[in-house]
Amino acid sequence: MGTVPKPGGFPPLSAHGPFQTVPASLVTSPAAWLANPSQIPHPSASSGPIGFLPQNNSASMLKRPRTPPSNNPTVDYQTADSEHVLKRLRPIGMPDEVNNMPANILPVGYTNQTHGQSSYSFDDLPKAVCFTLNQGSTVKSMDFHPLQQILLLVGTNSADIMIWELGSRERLCHRSFKVWDLAACSMALQTSLASDYSASINRVVWSPDGSLFGVAYSKHIVHIYSYNVRDELRNHLEIEAHAGSVNDLAFSYPNKQLCVITCGEDRLIKVWDVVSGAKQYTFEGHEAPVYSVCPHHKENIQFIFSTATDGKIKAWLYDNMGSRVDYDAPSHSSTNMAYSADGTRLFSCGTNKEGDSFLVEWNESEGAVKRSYVGLAKQAVGIVQFDTTKNRFLAAGNEFMVKFWDMDNVSMLTATDVEGGLPASPCIRFNKEGILLAVSTNDNAIKIVANTDGIRLLRTMENRPFDASRMASASAVKPPLMGTFGAASAAVGSSIVDRISPVPSMISMNGDNRSLADVKPRIADEPSEKSRIWKLTEVNEPAQCRSLRLPDSLTAIRVSRLIYTNSGFAILALAANAVHKLWKWPKNDRNATWKANANIVPQLWQPASGILMTNDISETNPEDAVPCFALSKNDSYVMSASGGKISLFNMMTFKTMTTFMPPPPAATFLAFHPQDNNIIAIGMDDSSIQIYNVRVDEVKTKLKGHQKRITGLAFSNALNVLVSSGADSQLYVWSTDAWEKQTGKSLHIPPGRAASSLADTRVQFHQDQTHLLVVHETQIAIYEAPKLTCLKQWLPLEASGPITYATYSCDSQSIYVSFEDGSVGVLTSSTLRLRCRINSSSYITSNPSLKVYPLVIAAHPSEPNQFALGLTDGGVCVLEPLESEGKWGTSPPQENGAGPSTSGAASSDQPQR
Repeated sequence: MGTVPKPGGFPPLSAHGPFQTVPASLVTSPAAWLANPSQIPHPSASSGPIGFLPQNNSASMLKRPRTPPSNNPTVDYQTADSEHVLKRLRPIGMPDEVNNMPANILPVGYTNQTHGQSSYSFDDLPKAVCFTLNQGSTVKSMDFHPLQQILLLVGTNSADIMIWELGSRERLCHRSFKVWDLAACSMALQTSLASDYSASINRVVWSPDGSLFGVAYSKHIVHIYSYNVRDELRNHLEIEAHAGSVNDLAFSYPNKQLCVITCGEDRLIKVWDVVSGAKQYTFEGHEAPVYSVCPHHKENIQFIFSTATDGKIKAWLYDNMGSRVDYDAPSHSSTNMAYSADGTRLFSCGTNKEGDSFLVEWNESEGAVKRSYVGLAKQAVGIVQFDTTKNRFLAAGNEFMVKFWDMDNVSMLTATDVEGGLPASPCIRFNKEGILLAVSTNDNAIKIVANTDGIRLLRTMENRPFDASRMASASAVKPPLMGTFGAASAAVGSSIVDRISPVPSMISMNGDNRSLADVKPRIADEPSEKSRIWKLTEVNEPAQCRSLRLPDSLTAIRVSRLIYTNSGFAILALAANAVHKLWKWPKNDRNATWKANANIVPQLWQPASGILMTNDISETNPEDAVPCFALSKNDSYVMSASGGKISLFNMMTFKTMTTFMPPPPAATFLAFHPQDNNIIAIGMDDSSIQIYNVRVDEVKTKLKGHQKRITGLAFSNALNVLVSSGADSQLYVWSTDAWEKQTGKSLHIPPGRAASSLADTRVQFHQDQTHLLVVHETQIAIYEAPKLTCLKQWLPLEASGPITYATYSCDSQSIYVSFEDGSVGVLTSSTLRLRCRINSSSYITSNPSLKVYPLVIAAHPSEPNQFALGLTDGGVCVLEPLESEGKWGTSPPQENGAGPSTSGAASSDQPQR
């Protein structure tokens, strides 16, 4: 598939303006400007310089009106070379009706400047609906990452922040509103939060390099987050910026130092140092709440436009010397301003109190409207949002549609309702190349719309893992989907042929809990690309795999633990009633190896005595117990517990060899030492770990550190360590030489995911004995021992329900993951990419109205594509792919340089904490 072409001439940052870095050669000091003193003071400072010029004394970039404004009749702004600084020009020699227009409005046709026409055409507009992301609340603001084309930041009216990776449709991050340091807040804010601890987001925006983003809330606060490779999302700065609502914020580089600019309900504009949070400037002068800010630079002049709810537009230099200009927005509307991608053209769009909306281009040096675009409806609901792209097009959300204009033509170019469901004034945002467009919907979602290049980009990226390191070097959850790639307008034409049958998604960061479908595109007229299209393998019918439910004449009760014997000849299950069940495969012409498989029905084996292996449950309710067992390396003995004493059973006779350690505390996890079968690590429900020597019946030592019961233990021969996990979501590494704690780490629970208070956290070493699989109901993660560095993290759709279990395949190349909806996912372990989804309909043939799902998975010890499931209805199923297939799906294609290592080690190619 070809790469997406990048338009020439684009600046390296922010195709939206106004956030652009200042070239190093520019002089930004106010001392470099020539100016005359003001004849009247400004509210923000005593009298001082007002006008400004570039050092070469050329005509100024922004000009003051030749005729003084009525509210300042005594001011005369002139420079030493007699050029009027910051003046408005009136067209001369035009008809009287034109000259009678307001001073800052010029006729539509007025232009003496031509702008270079780009090579873009009508077909470059995004019009094909690709998919829909569910947000859960009304979208208020969006911003695409300046470097990562498919990374979308979203803020909602319930103050939720989300970052979506559109290629995989994964929600990488989610944060809800929370004041980080309430004690440091003003009493006014504390009082407001005490009565109503809620807020809305007015604006989210990335910094120019994408390493930070800012959030403006409806209550006093601005949050600056850092977004980086290893730690995902970190709190960086909390600023109580304004009294009341913070209406807008923007990043800028005055004096080559990154700052954040805020404006608010208190009529002020403030500039803050992004590193320290120190306030650098306060601009006063607006007589109404400040609605928006737009920083920019021209040559060596850096300035800020601000707009207020009374329709006033002002411009400020970074000098605390007051506003330099005072324009009126069309019809005194609340207005947003934005520059074209190349920074040469200034546009604004706004709506007044009567609902009349205006989209205009400004002659910024004259303070005049150069071009007024036609097509916005009267009586708009809310303030119309707009955006620019490709130095050529404008778009606005209006009348339940997205409307487009060519910048050089006042007539509307086209409009689309993007398959319906839009609010009256939807929020819209282009990505930096203009090939993707995000549009908010009526039902708290976002539609992603693309042109042909955008579709190719999404197709290229959708099966590629999100690599946070790409963002760093260049500078985790497919969500519920409600649209299709096939919903394209005629402009996209033959590159999209139809809707494809939905493929339920499993990869998602904090997805919605609706049972919705993911839809894959098909590009029929590109056969060379079609051969490279990867599709998730879906197993929906029994005929699509080999499955075998093992025969069972004993009481059917849920399976709590499941394991293959080390030989691979049998499967051992522990039911919730403390009874063990053992299935052995016969040796015959069809099964010469004796190995477990899905083709031959095994025998539920019992010794001649007919006894059962039953754990001690005296004074214990098995329903409340945490069953556990461990199998010796030679398959001769099993150590097991179900809330009572630990029992040691002979696997040949089912006889109880011994019992020990009566509760309390009760054992919750058991693991044999890999070098000595007489040494057992026993996790307890009192959060301790006991190292027990069976031969001498003695506890050698107790390991303490966890706060809740132990839910996982794993030994590494190579590192000589024991890793423990608990219901407290903690991981600890212990040396097996001195049994000392080496390190600990808290599992990162995704924001917005409510994990149960005693959720199991399980651990299992990769066959390389260094990389560690960590399983929690909210995620799958890969850590590197002994430092417990989190390398990769995978979060499923909430629609699939919590993860119930996961395990490596015997070769550690795959991870089998079961879910509460009955499905099983097969991940490629080196990338944590989903390659196959096995739905319960393919292996469960009982009453579909009954909720049956796997509680545990066991991987065959020598067949990497075979696994067994222990079900809630007491059944055990063995699953294998069809012999004609040989494996569970194929891995998604890898990026160059991002392929899996042979050991399954850890390239950082997934959303990371």
